Amino acid sequence: MSQSPHTLLINPTITSRTSARFPLALLHLSAALDRTGSSHIIDGNVDRDFISETLAAIERNRFTAVGVGVMGGPQVAPAIAVSKAIRERFPSTPIVWGSYFPTLHTNTALAAPYVDYAVRGQGEQTMSELVALLGGQAAPALADIGGLSWKNGGTVVHNPNRRIELPASDAVLPYDKLGDPRRYFARTYLGRRTVAHQSAMGCRFRCTFCGVAAMFGGATFLPPAQRLERDLKYLKHELGADSMQYFDHNFFDREEDMVPLLEVMARFELPWWCFARSDALLNLSESSWKLVRKSRLRMAFIGAESPNGQMLKEIRKGTRPDQTLQVAELCRRNGVIPELSFMVAPPENTEEETEHTFEFIRELKRINPQSEIIIYVYTPLPDYSRHEKDRAKRPMAPLLDLHGEPIVFPTTPEEWTEPRWVGYACHTDAPWLTDKLRRRIRDFETVLRCHFPTAQDIRSPPWAKRSLSAMAGWRYHHRKYDRPWELNLANRFVRLRMPQVSGL
Repeated sequence: MSQSPHTLLINPTITSRTSARFPLALLHLSAALDRTGSSHIIDGNVDRDFISETLAAIERNRFTAVGVGVMGGPQVAPAIAVSKAIRERFPSTPIVWGSYFPTLHTNTALAAPYVDYAVRGQGEQTMSELVALLGGQAAPALADIGGLSWKNGGTVVHNPNRRIELPASDAVLPYDKLGDPRRYFARTYLGRRTVAHQSAMGCRFRCTFCGVAAMFGGATFLPPAQRLERDLKYLKHELGADSMQYFDHNFFDREEDMVPLLEVMARFELPWWCFARSDALLNLSESSWKLVRKSRLRMAFIGAESPNGQMLKEIRKGTRPDQTLQVAELCRRNGVIPELSFMVAPPENTEEETEHTFEFIRELKRINPQSEIIIYVYTPLPDYSRHEKDRAKRPMAPLLDLHGEPIVFPTTPEEWTEPRWVGYACHTDAPWLTDKLRRRIRDFETVLRCHFPTAQDIRSPPWAKRSLSAMAGWRYHHRKYDRPWELNLANRFVRLRMPQVSGL
């Protein structure tokens, strides 16, 4: 006799407890699973001994399957650890990996003996159909479950992709499964009780370096205004949130679609942070900017990427360097801090492009000194990770290391835990960088960070930030970035916040 499927969902540790935010992906997945069964969530960001908690939970309950959400970079190692522990103690329990890592590196994930299934892309429907099948309920055959990859003897089977869909508007996230949801509040630049939320999914743009483009393939879905209003009412009036961090992949979409959402947000007046694009902000009318100001947008993370217009075309960014300069000025006039990210050290013309970017950043700082600057190393996705439509249209040129040899990406999850590949996944290192250029990038960041301390740093004493800014001033003005030993020494005591590491 079949039973209602019961699924354990795990978010392996990826950040400190103080930086933990709602595990939104698992909350959405849990809401979908609970329509035809039940689910339980363990969040390793707040439950630090999450592996022991996982084993105890499986001991107490009979789970149809265990779903593990796996981002790339530092989350791979704890995902391996919990999966191995489950496989050793409960060898018959199916283990499913989902999220970005198994979407981008599907064969790699399924090369592990402790991973039985990989969910690619959006997981709500795929996971629901899989656990229904595993639980003996009426469900599509294994080969007919869209977005699923699985093992058939010694081969890996990739079912066709599933069409991305906006979750049902009546799906209320089961925050109660996290214990007290208020433990996910954070004291940030925005407020004392900042909470994370995601209203829309996907991004209509197809940047070749972006995991979102690889996962969603250019699809994007905005929520109905009524649903956003319902969610904000709960977060503000029931939980007591006083500010919002929106994790929408690209918050500002077409203006006509955004206005109803901005009208809702303007009524709640919760200070907020989001991801945005320079062209979308520049195209907003003055009436929409009035709503943006009333809704109290405080900071927008904008992918500037490069001052090289040709490179922006090649990576299909869809924006221009002049728009980056214009949006810095526009944000200044509207009281919004632009948090601009750049990708330095591309595989070609590596040093020249990096120095060009440094000079462009200085121009941005001249236009708007409050501009926040985030610097990453440009590490493009492996060609196999890109969305199938993009792979077919324009294959990538081979990536070469310092010695001119083709770069061979890891073929097992364990290899992706090696420091050099964690650095690659986190955009902090690349095989074609010299030690000299690594040091040059690090030194420039140090001088910039000290001279222009981030507004997000609410912990360092104001006098310390002023002192560091003055110390770094002569280096910045004279472009003397190399070996800033005195700033590194001072940083050991002040420990300025680094948004690219800790986030908001």
